[in-house]
Amino acid sequence: MDFQEKGLSDEAVSAACSEGHALTKDYMLQQTMLRVKDPARSLDFYTRILGMTLLQKIDFPSMRFTFYYLGYEDKVDIPADVKERTAWTFSRRATLELTHNWGSESDADLSYHNGNNELRGFGHIGIAVPDVYAACKLFEEQGVRFVKKPDTGRMKGLAFVQDPDGYWIEILSPNNMFSLMSS
Repeated sequence: MDFQEKGLSDEAVSAACSEGHALTKDYMLQQTMLRVKDPARSLDFYTRILGMTLLQKIDFPSMRFTFYYLGYEDKVDIPADVKERTAWTFSRRATLELTHNWGSESDADLSYHNGNNELRGFGHIGIAVPDVYAACKLFEEQGVRFVKKPDTGRMKGLAFVQDPDGYWIEILSPNNMFSLMSS
């Protein structure tokens, strides 16, 4: 591979990216999973503060955990029938799966690795908003923890907040990303 101080050259990127098999044409990114300690706190954060909708809750009593699927969907579109709802939930693009292992909320010593305290792979999820500054004003009013506010650091106009478990969430505006990347 062709590594440089700035990363791969454009030629090396082109060489590394191949067209997928024809079967992959209909693949999609369906979910990202985050483990959560206290589902009530996490559900409040992702629904009330970030505006997501709970699409489906699935309990696994024999294994003592629950999945909560969230996404940016209208509640009126969610099917009432559980079989239809399950197929519908798993056909949505880019959902968030919050996994709660029962009893974790009572374990004072438990915390999940957010991928940023030590660089170990996972870094953050990203949420696109129309106006980063308006979103951050609302987050500040609601007591959200900031890692980076939009006017701090070298990249102006984007922010990072933390959810109740300390996972980082990038707050970005799609229309401003080109100017951020080219500065």
